[in-house]
Amino acid sequence: MNAVIYARVSSTNDRQSTDRQVSDLNGYASKNDINVVKTFEEHISGAKRNEERPILCECLDYCIKNKVDILLISELSRLGRNVDEVLANVKRCKDNNLNIYFQKENLSIFQADGTKNPFLNIFISVLGTCAEMERENIKFRLNSGRAKYIADGGKLGRKEGYRKPKEQKEVEYKEVIKELKKGTSVRRAAKLCDVSVSTVQRIKAEFNL
Repeated sequence: MNAVIYARVSSTNDRQSTDRQVSDLNGYASKNDINVVKTFEEHISGAKRNEERPILCECLDYCIKNKVDILLISELSRLGRNVDEVLANVKRCKDNNLNIYFQKENLSIFQADGTKNPFLNIFISVLGTCAEMERENIKFRLNSGRAKYIADGGKLGRKEGYRKPKEQKEVEYKEVIKELKKGTSVRRAAKLCDVSVSTVQRIKAEFNL
């Protein structure tokens, strides 16, 4: 059985790594005599729409085109944090007979006998709805805390005259710099690295790229 691994983290810098996900999934494949033919790794928010996640799109296209048996993902949230987007990906895989295995949840689209898992869509909907509610709660708490801070006389933003050291930018925007060095356009680099166009333009100018 041939498999592809897809791993994702939200951070575009070195704060997060896909190494653990890839290692765990390779371990699972090895124990189950599954041959991993390719690994896709993406640094982008799971809240993005499917079409805004180029590596995920490339991964699914590769699996379908090459008739890969199973796509290995560490947990459901790696596929996306929006219920509709996740369900759309699952449907596409179902329609093309591509199985997906979510390691944390121990769930897959197709069961051992080849039949569709009757609980998967229900599980996705419930889990996704809970995740969306939690995000809204976090957003509410952040906005509430920010409003109180301002009401108490606090000021948001950087101190006047502050400039981030170039060395810090080099680390923080490593992926942006890498894309620009490859000749990627400003807008494309911004989309791939999940930053604003103006940020990419500033990095391009500062590093003479």
